[in-house]
Amino acid sequence: MANWSAGYVVDVEYTHGFYQELTPSLLGFLTLLQGVQAPDLGSSSLTYCELGCGQGFSTNLLAAANPHIQFHATDFNPGHIVGAQSLAQAGGLPNVQFYDDSFADFLSRSDLPDFDFVCLHGIYSWISSENRQTIVEFIRRKLKPGGLVYISYNTMPGWASMMPLRRLLLEHTKAQGSRLSGSSRVAGFLDVANKLGELDTRYFASHPKLAKRIEKLKGQNQNYIAHEYLNQQSEPFYFTDLAQELAEAKLTWVGPANALENLDEINLTKEQRDFLAGIDDTALRQMTRDHIVDQQFRRDIFVKGAVRLSAQQVREKWLETRFALSAKGSKIPRELRGLRHAVKLHSGIYDPLIAALEKGPRTMREIMTEPALEQAGFNRLVQALTILVALGNCQPCLPVQGVAERKLQTERFNRAVANHSRFERKFSHFASPVTGGGIAADRMAQLMWLSLQEKDADTVRFVGAVLSAAGQRLMKDGKPLEGEAHDAELRQRVAEFEQNTLDVWTALGLDTSPSQEFTKQARLRA
Repeated sequence: MANWSAGYVVDVEYTHGFYQELTPSLLGFLTLLQGVQAPDLGSSSLTYCELGCGQGFSTNLLAAANPHIQFHATDFNPGHIVGAQSLAQAGGLPNVQFYDDSFADFLSRSDLPDFDFVCLHGIYSWISSENRQTIVEFIRRKLKPGGLVYISYNTMPGWASMMPLRRLLLEHTKAQGSRLSGSSRVAGFLDVANKLGELDTRYFASHPKLAKRIEKLKGQNQNYIAHEYLNQQSEPFYFTDLAQELAEAKLTWVGPANALENLDEINLTKEQRDFLAGIDDTALRQMTRDHIVDQQFRRDIFVKGAVRLSAQQVREKWLETRFALSAKGSKIPRELRGLRHAVKLHSGIYDPLIAALEKGPRTMREIMTEPALEQAGFNRLVQALTILVALGNCQPCLPVQGVAERKLQTERFNRAVANHSRFERKFSHFASPVTGGGIAADRMAQLMWLSLQEKDADTVRFVGAVLSAAGQRLMKDGKPLEGEAHDAELRQRVAEFEQNTLDVWTALGLDTSPSQEFTKQARLRA
């Protein structure tokens, strides 16, 4: 392995995923949930940095959806950065800059601005203590007062049973030969794990969750497995230790970067909540909670200088916040499941709330004027909107101002993403100029949207031709479809796209109008 890698996996590409928690508007919303002031998303001078950006897809997408923010991102794997720069160029993104610097080299740069957001997804658990110290120093020097840090990382005690097994499997993998390709190392890792699980070992018997965890690994992306398990460095953190490290950068914990984890009523028993309420120290309380739920992965928000908002300030910011649905109303579950309990969504609140949001993005102030919701009250609507966000079917939005510029930039970017899908399935999200974040969009949906942009009257023919040119067919029950069966499956998928996706994407700012009527007529003819 190359010397510059310092034990990090560099011969296997990281995944091309989009991580919603990195979204500035969502981070601002989750910070508001805690009554803390976040950077003003209406400002035209915001800056954002991602450390360890991997393939850079999240950074590129966010840059497309937030042209008012200047983005900088680094990953020391030059192969990742080449791909990220190519997508930025194809998407016409003038507000993003990528670097293939190590963290130490990035820290020493004199041409970087100070940042309103510094974000790290997963990387903190995969690097050496020296690199972690460098990151803390970078945040200390470069994060503005009032700036936010998003950090996700592997956590104890959820990794306690896996760490000894990971070390053993890593040694077996090394013994098989350092010249093995990345995919071969992953296959060897999983093979040894599987064989150990079949040997009736006392270790597996003492840790009954391991077998299920290994079985789950078999269905995961092999590139992800390589980066998660085969790095030389791998350290899951107790929250108290992580908070202590980040305190050196003058950071204060805000709360979880996940709306669901804010809802302790469905994640903890009353006795557990009462016990935690008796712990005054915030870090100790979080560490104790991690043991109660056996936390394996944390997503946290920290701030450099916490400004606590008054109740009236919080209320005003809530009233000004816009929300938009990211799923068709009829597809939104009417139940939210936590770790301990499930909550039925009261139809008297959620049905009119979802109906109001299906008309398009609405501020909470506008929502409260809906006749069916006038009597709901502020607090109940706050809870209902938080639950919809926790479900993943509703997103906080950017301010209305600037949406025209955002639409121009997201359309260029989304076209670049969709054009790439002509050849292979790599990217799974589009950018939304309304939310400033990502919209789930599988390859077929991207190609259907592209047919609308190219004003093709027959979406079935368009998508079929793209697949044929790439030498690919739709699959069903693990088998490629042929002839009429293929065309029938494609027609069904297009019909589902028109019924369940088009209106949602229109509300989220994607231009779906050019040939929508033509497409529907073509479906009827077919």
